[in-house]
Amino acid sequence: MPCVSSHLNQMVKMPCSYSSVVDRILMVEQILSEFRLNKEELKEVMKRMQSEMDKGLRLETHEEASIKMLPTYVCSTPEGSEVGDFLALDLGGTNFRVMLVKVGEDEERGWKVETKNQMYSIPEDAMTGTAEMLFDYVAECISDFLGKHHIKHKKLPLGFTFSFPVRHEDIDKGILLNWTKGFKASGAEGNNVVGILRDAIKRRGDFEMDVVAMVNDTVATMISCYYEDRSCEVGMIVGTGCNACYMEEMRTVELVEGEEGRMCVNTEWGAFGDNGELEEFRLEYDRVVDETSINHGQQLYEKLISGKYMGELVRLVLLKLVNEDLLFNGEASDLLKTRGSFETRYVSQVESDSGDRKQIYNILSSLGVLPSELDCDIVRLVCESVSTRSAHMCGAGLASVINLMRERRSQEALKITVGVDGSVYKLHPSFQHRFHKIVKELTPHCEITFIQSEEGSGRGAALISAVACKMAACMLRQ
Repeated sequence: MPCVSSHLNQMVKMPCSYSSVVDRILMVEQILSEFRLNKEELKEVMKRMQSEMDKGLRLETHEEASIKMLPTYVCSTPEGSEVGDFLALDLGGTNFRVMLVKVGEDEERGWKVETKNQMYSIPEDAMTGTAEMLFDYVAECISDFLGKHHIKHKKLPLGFTFSFPVRHEDIDKGILLNWTKGFKASGAEGNNVVGILRDAIKRRGDFEMDVVAMVNDTVATMISCYYEDRSCEVGMIVGTGCNACYMEEMRTVELVEGEEGRMCVNTEWGAFGDNGELEEFRLEYDRVVDETSINHGQQLYEKLISGKYMGELVRLVLLKLVNEDLLFNGEASDLLKTRGSFETRYVSQVESDSGDRKQIYNILSSLGVLPSELDCDIVRLVCESVSTRSAHMCGAGLASVINLMRERRSQEALKITVGVDGSVYKLHPSFQHRFHKIVKELTPHCEITFIQSEEGSGRGAALISAVACKMAACMLRQ
């Protein structure tokens, strides 16, 4: 590996010997080796996760379980006979999306779906003010969208993707357990979110809407991908957050009455580890990330994986290497010392570098550092270590879910499709490959197909609304 840069690349020239470079790389590798998880360690993570999943499903242990396994009341999947216009809302981050979904009949596939959507940015004061302020803003966005598409006069069925922990009491009634992802709107936690939305729509008074279903983004992704592949029974998000849902046997979902068929369960697995199950897997950098977060002690599994924390983990490792005099001549810039300065998108960009190190150099110089070629190579090693652990930890989670499904169904071999969405999964150059590879290694008796969701959250919510309308119509006929 070269340690002296060319003048053309504008990198710092470092007088060095081959042996000093090798020693330095070996010391860096030793520090980064903590991020490597062998198969036995991943199997231990799976074993603990399955134990918490079982606790979450059982009535007597549900409250103490770190993985809450929340019933969604989504039992049916779209079969192609639902047609019409549906509205979908998608609230799960700093952007809020309104979507018009037209479900029509198609001779070949049974049905077809067309979508029109618009994104709205949520102001900070709406995220952290009162629930009334937040949902009044949501209602204002819906009104704007309906006006632009000249459909204010229509009372459309509405599907609401709400990507926060909710305890469902029905498909259109769910109690917000707690806000995540920087939301703190007061007066929402402990209350029915659909009721709050309906009240906001009523206050405006310039349109009517029939809220028929509220779902998590993982559920919406699963249903949206089911439209592409009828074997899709698992939905997963790896983006700002990380979560999964799957179709569970009704007989094991003790929080809901009924034994027959299957119900989609929202695992809320991001909270795995909150009862100490991941302590020996958490490194010093993970502990700092947690201590400086707004939800200290919560979502610990998610903090090992998701895009919200990946860049910050890399930054903390870089500072450790600087302190050990293994990087940037032992000196960090003020910007690199600033929390949040190394964005998660930089991790993807560093690992996408073609090999000439220009992209890595540009990122580091924007952070006030003038790196050598060797510094650039070390930064790449750090990014690869953090993102690989993320993919492997996430893979262990999905493997736990899929193996559990196979056991429940008493099948020697399970053939299944997983619908996936989220910026880390879609945009990181190597995450998908590493993730798919480890999942397949950890599920030897399963044949798994992965589908990348397009417009999953919105389209899925609308399709679930179509299912809910169909179910309601069947009940009325009976």
